[in-house]
Amino acid sequence: MPLSVRLRRLPGIYAIAHLAPGSPIPEWADGEGFVSISRTDEELSVACRQEQVPAAVQQDREWRCLKLVGPFAFDESGVVLSVIRPISEAGLGVFVVSTFDGDHVLVKAVDLPQVEMLLEAAGHSML
Repeated sequence: MPLSVRLRRLPGIYAIAHLAPGSPIPEWADGEGFVSISRTDEELSVACRQEQVPAAVQQDREWRCLKLVGPFAFDESGVVLSVIRPISEAGLGVFVVSTFDGDHVLVKAVDLPQVEMLLEAAGHSML
């Protein structure tokens, strides 16, 4: 039986910022809306409301954020895949962030109407 996931569109436009791996977490990273901060050996990435990111920071702009409405168990398989598969198969970009309590999918703002139609056609619902 295919999964049916409820998604909620979060308000605001988001950016994904790229900083050097040793950079401190910037003060501008915290604020309204969804925020994700990830560090690897190669980079520090910040996903947050676009208006928070200074123009001088390397960034990819104009993303919208969809929250997968859970809860979902850690061992529940296929939840994120069921959402990103129709988006990916349509050739659209997607940026996924998982947290302890949930998952978030960011898509380009210009693609949002098509993404919502694709997700509903795949059996998901938009709240």
